[in-house]
Amino acid sequence: MEFRHLGRSGLQISEISYGNWLTHGSQVEEEAAIACVSAALDLGITTFDTADVYAGTRAEAVLGRALHGQRREGLEIFTKVFWPTGPGRNDRGLSRKHILESIDGSLRRLRTDYVDLYQAHRFDRATPLEETMEAFADVVRAGKAHYIGVSEWRAEQIRPAHALARELRIPLISSQPQYSMLWRVIEAEVIPTCEELGIGQIVWSPMAQGVLTGKYRPGDAPPPGSRATDQTGSKFIDAFRTEEILSAVQRLRPLAEPAGLSLAQLAVAWVLQHPNVSSAIVGASRPEQLHDSVQAAGVKLDASLLAAIDEALGPVVERDPAKTQTP
Repeated sequence: MEFRHLGRSGLQISEISYGNWLTHGSQVEEEAAIACVSAALDLGITTFDTADVYAGTRAEAVLGRALHGQRREGLEIFTKVFWPTGPGRNDRGLSRKHILESIDGSLRRLRTDYVDLYQAHRFDRATPLEETMEAFADVVRAGKAHYIGVSEWRAEQIRPAHALARELRIPLISSQPQYSMLWRVIEAEVIPTCEELGIGQIVWSPMAQGVLTGKYRPGDAPPPGSRATDQTGSKFIDAFRTEEILSAVQRLRPLAEPAGLSLAQLAVAWVLQHPNVSSAIVGASRPEQLHDSVQAAGVKLDASLLAAIDEALGPVVERDPAKTQTP
């Protein structure tokens, strides 16, 4: 495993992070989830990403049980706040009330006294940014989080948040957007802004919901047990399962094989080529999936291969910064 600093902070995280968005507490049984976390640790992954909303808070609880007994100082545990976690009007958003109550719930489920990174899962247009940032500042000063970050925020939202964080003397160091060979919307505005401000990217879905593994073939039904057959995951993957995209992905096979990479490894290695990317989040429903994807750590892709990838994918790449997807 290779490690990188998260933005211009001193925090070092594993190039490959383990995330449990659609798996723990939902797509896979707890025994399998714990086996995947154990495999991640054995493979050198130290960075684990979750959120209070995943599987209705169950994902945090499963991760907490899976990591229980590990040396806490050797791990980087990230979680998020924003989406509804209860039926009440204040069980959502980035109000002071919700942030301060949510961090306590997350810590209880994760079985830890603090998280290394606490992230705003989306921008809250209904709450003053000053209120949100002051609440995050209190979380940091209480020792419940070491750093703060954002997820799927636009450049024009990140800049004033960073300015407030500097005023409040708290470290806003990360952005967590979707990013892959097929989904490059952050390249236009988010990445340049973050490079200027010293904010690093922790990217989700580097394999485009599994489409870049090549297991979904044009004209074929999705494999049994895949994300495309999962009730929750299918709504996110459908945007990538067009005949045009699936055909373009198959054109990557003759590029990956001479490089000694699987398609999954090529996809993860590709996002890690960007200097503003600190880590790529991968998930797994089986330990062997992790054994494959972590081989992308430390891989360098030459300029000719990167150009060939662009040519193979052509017009199917999404670059419009006005578009987002919501995990």
